[in-house]
Amino acid sequence: MTTESRRGARRSRATTLTDVARLAGVSVATASKALNGRDQVKAETRVRVVEAAERLSFSPNALARGLLQGRSGTVGLITSDLDGRFSIPVLMGAEDAFGTGSVSVFLCDARGDAIRERHHVNALLSQRVDGLIVVGYQTDPRPSLGPDLPVPVVYAYAPSESPDDVSITADNVEAGAMAVEHLLSCGRRRIAHISGDPTYTAAQDRSRGALRALDDAGLSMVGDQTYFGAWTEAWGRAAARLVHRQHPDLDAIFCGSDQIARGVLDTLGELGRDVPRDVSVIGFDNWEAIATGARPALTSIDMNLETIGERAAKRLFRAIDGDAPSGVESVSCRLVTRESTLTLD
Repeated sequence: MTTESRRGARRSRATTLTDVARLAGVSVATASKALNGRDQVKAETRVRVVEAAERLSFSPNALARGLLQGRSGTVGLITSDLDGRFSIPVLMGAEDAFGTGSVSVFLCDARGDAIRERHHVNALLSQRVDGLIVVGYQTDPRPSLGPDLPVPVVYAYAPSESPDDVSITADNVEAGAMAVEHLLSCGRRRIAHISGDPTYTAAQDRSRGALRALDDAGLSMVGDQTYFGAWTEAWGRAAARLVHRQHPDLDAIFCGSDQIARGVLDTLGELGRDVPRDVSVIGFDNWEAIATGARPALTSIDMNLETIGERAAKRLFRAIDGDAPSGVESVSCRLVTRESTLTLD
């Protein structure tokens, strides 16, 4: 056989995972984990495997791989609020994580209806999905799908009511403390808290965190209370007027949402109070359209929603592999500073 014939023969043979592993200098198991986005592989090893796969034009046969592992290579994502501000980033984070492992995703919208949700679950199971992620439309605990499903389930944003399930959610208590600690670092001491519907777990958790941070600093909340109401600009405008009338010496307001904060900014402007010179204002959610469009631009707490989705996907990968932890895992939020809390000389 000529040299050219041997080259042609090599090109005609499909590249295997063994070839990739040999070129990368790792075991076949490590190469498989690296190409499927598993956490157990070092970053430099993953890069080496991916580069080897690219050099060899390796494209694994997903169907064959799934048959060998008893898997379909598909997962289901169920949301109750497909048009929602909060569920979409969670779904994006999950899909990005699934994409690194070449997993196909079936997306279903239950629209907050338990019967529709159960229909979607049954339909996805009939498609032999390997697992499910259920994304809530608010952070309140939601009913579990139950322990008898044949595939693992991870709950994202809204935790399951069952401690036996695995849930990924934002740490709203820590976030409330973070907001107040930022205001304290700006030299503010007369801090009010205006928030939304008190029946929401998120509203209560953010209030608890804010109160904890003030207590640690030896301070009290303005008015000795959180001013609960609605998640609207209208409530923000009305509440700011009420609080300012009762406590005109306040120098900061922590708002439970960016919408509330926009209303607060409107009222403070009407009252002749300069933000941030006279009063610092911080919101929550980091809703870019609102936060960057406010005047001044609004400092806000970001819940890292895409990270929640990504973490949920990785936990589902682990559960599919047989490692199924339980309980609630909290993702830390982050502070995004803008003009509304600038420290002035």
